[in-house]
Amino acid sequence: MKAVIQRVSESSVTINSEIVAQIQQGLLVLVGIEDSDNQEDIVWLTSKIANLRIFEDESEVMNLSLKDIDGEMIVVSQFTLHALTKKGNRPSYIKASKPEIAIPLYESFVQQMEIELGKKIQTGQFGADMKVGLVNDGPVTIIIDTKNKE
Repeated sequence: MKAVIQRVSESSVTINSEIVAQIQQGLLVLVGIEDSDNQEDIVWLTSKIANLRIFEDESEVMNLSLKDIDGEMIVVSQFTLHALTKKGNRPSYIKASKPEIAIPLYESFVQQMEIELGKKIQTGQFGADMKVGLVNDGPVTIIIDTKNKE
């Protein structure tokens, strides 16, 4: 499971000209799922994201987590995070899970994230053509892969 975590001052997801998710200060999390991902990956990754100290404290040091600032979150499924680009110029998405595997894992990820944060989070819509808007604050962008737990 791969995640791109972006600290945002605002973010939104629009589908068919309708805003389906919108937040102010918080995180936009793009999640890519592959067949070998499981509940252990979800628990580890959601805990890591919820507790990442990437928000500034009163001394302007990145020392606070999303939990600490009571920030908001949008989670968006993004199969392109598993793009293979080694050969040619057309990415291959063979490592990305098919919907029958990815959807239950994505839904479990969202549920576990809500447990970690102790509140509801917003989401995009799995498989939809989404327009994701954001103002990356910092900019701060972190990439985490559960297959490389460093």
